[in-house]
Amino acid sequence: MGLRINVFFFSTFLIFCVIIIRLAVLQFVEGPTLSEVETSREVKNVPLAAMRGVIYADGGEKIAYSTPVQSLYITLTKEYSAKETDKDTGDLVLTADAQAKSNALAAKLADDFKKYGTADGTRMTQADILEAMDLFFKKYQGFTPRRIKVGLSKEEIAYFMEHKGAYPGLEIVEEGLRHYDKDTVAVQTVGYVKLYKYSNSLAIYQNIINATRNNPEAGLTYKDDEYVGYDGLELQYQRELRGQNGYQEVSINAQNMAEKIERVIPPVKGNDIWTTINKNVQLKTEQAILDQIKWLHTNPVLGKLHPDALTGYAVAMEVDTGNIIAMASMPDYDTNAWTSSGSTSIDPDVWNKIVANYQNGTITPYSSGRSGNGLESTVYLGSTVKPLSVLIGLNEGFFTTSTVYQDRGITDFGKAGHETSVRNASNHVYGTMDPARAIEKSSNVFMVDMVGKSLYKKYQGKGIDVWDTYMKEFGLGVSTEVGLPKEFNGYINYNKIESTGSAQASLVYASFGQQAGYTTLQLAQYASTLANQGIRIKPQLVSKITDAQGNVVKKFSRQVLNKVEFDEAFWKEVKQGMNSDVSAFNDFPYDFARKTGTSQQDAKGQRRDNGVFIAYAPRVNPKLAVAVVIPEGGFGSSSAAPVARKIFDAYDWEYGLDGVPKKSLQAAKTAAGIANQTKEDSTATSTTNTN
Repeated sequence: MGLRINVFFFSTFLIFCVIIIRLAVLQFVEGPTLSEVETSREVKNVPLAAMRGVIYADGGEKIAYSTPVQSLYITLTKEYSAKETDKDTGDLVLTADAQAKSNALAAKLADDFKKYGTADGTRMTQADILEAMDLFFKKYQGFTPRRIKVGLSKEEIAYFMEHKGAYPGLEIVEEGLRHYDKDTVAVQTVGYVKLYKYSNSLAIYQNIINATRNNPEAGLTYKDDEYVGYDGLELQYQRELRGQNGYQEVSINAQNMAEKIERVIPPVKGNDIWTTINKNVQLKTEQAILDQIKWLHTNPVLGKLHPDALTGYAVAMEVDTGNIIAMASMPDYDTNAWTSSGSTSIDPDVWNKIVANYQNGTITPYSSGRSGNGLESTVYLGSTVKPLSVLIGLNEGFFTTSTVYQDRGITDFGKAGHETSVRNASNHVYGTMDPARAIEKSSNVFMVDMVGKSLYKKYQGKGIDVWDTYMKEFGLGVSTEVGLPKEFNGYINYNKIESTGSAQASLVYASFGQQAGYTTLQLAQYASTLANQGIRIKPQLVSKITDAQGNVVKKFSRQVLNKVEFDEAFWKEVKQGMNSDVSAFNDFPYDFARKTGTSQQDAKGQRRDNGVFIAYAPRVNPKLAVAVVIPEGGFGSSSAAPVARKIFDAYDWEYGLDGVPKKSLQAAKTAAGIANQTKEDSTATSTTNTN
């Protein structure tokens, strides 16, 4: 018994001696080395991109969406990228060991991809993989995971997950590949995405760079190879669509190379955007513009063809909600061009084809190309301004709703002996008219004598400011507040006295629509404001935002921007006057308010006619306002109005201008016909059996 106790105490003594000696070694011998290693070790957060949210049409159709793909990433450790200085050239090169290891890794991956990848998949060579590894840190920092391949096959995923330990820092990451509806639905409105590393010229991403420079939180940090919104709704709702990045915690050494991945925080999918655009109405609007342009090339209007009409623009906006049902800028293009090239920038050949028509001509002057003589999408109002001109004249007391004016087809203005003449279109003489008839017949001379000259007489040079205030109250010359990037406020030439010659001349020409150019969306908002009797509504392109589970995060509703108070009799007079004769609407089943316009602009030494048309329907309890612009299309009644008719018909089919969708009536009629046929067949069968 005593012996066992002595052995136990002796053993315990030896163990304590070993522990004390080991602690002494750690403190005095290995301590400095371990401290140096610990000091040199740092943990970095490396972002993992989230799946981008979907952009839906009003009916739930996906018009921009991301499909999940599995990508292979490798986080290189230092032995694959160790470098030394070449004795002959002085250049920094890989060490022989690092070169051998990197070549071996690239060769093995190439063999694995060939063996387990699909036959129609991307074939990566050893050279491709070495380039993706970025061994000289031209694209990424040393610790940043390298994306080697996008779109792994099921066999590749299974193989690499099973043999994960055979590769340095291998991760299989789910990412989103962006796609756009092949039907090209409102492509300039929806916008497109670009790689983050090519997008830092935009203010939103410059701000992110500045914010993360001092506060590099993982949720804010963007990946260079992450796709981000660059235009349209993709850019406007970038933060909502993007979601929240995840990240890897990677420990790195003093050489900025990865030691190991400490943990992975998965990303959170972005929210979904539900637009107000009806896909069917949108596609019919786009086709209507293209058909009309083709028609103008082959059918003479007033004795001549219009081969220089090459572009067209249209916006359909609900009067009571502000919802944009269609927004077309034609010709358009396939937005998939921006992502089809994978991780590189857009293909130069593709860029040369779309450079003229990738921007939204309904909100910018840049347009979908140019007309034959270079006119942009933002054209003069022309006679579509005349309802507002008459409202201004009535409100300023220049005339009343019962005033009688004698239209002689011509008038003049300016100092005695230096007068300038203004005529009606085609030198028409309309004779006796009241304000409503002046709108209907589109009398230039009425607007000059009763509005333009009267404003100058009452206010002198300040009349321009008075006119400008009225324009802006109706959304002309100010932002529509739609929120789309690059929205243009219009060309305001009546402020340029030097070019017009005098304040009076500015007011005279502005009174019949020849001194300012506005976007098609501004014209649609203007038409909606007329329909709402002075209430200007914000155009809405998004109805709601939902999360990945379908829960509503935010809803959008009618928003009043401002209201203009006019006498009820003034509105009645203007509505009565918006009654131009338009043959395209001869069999239209609704009473509706409309105004044609033919604005004139000089291009390449000649005066060109642009087709402009605004309308809302029905005239009482209006539902939809439409604006159409066809640069160099000639008279608005012949060029722009036929497009508007097709838009109203498409809306009537989908929603009903009277509140009853015509497609539902057709469906009911078809169902009734089937029921009657079934009944007749049943009766016939019964009779046959009886006989």
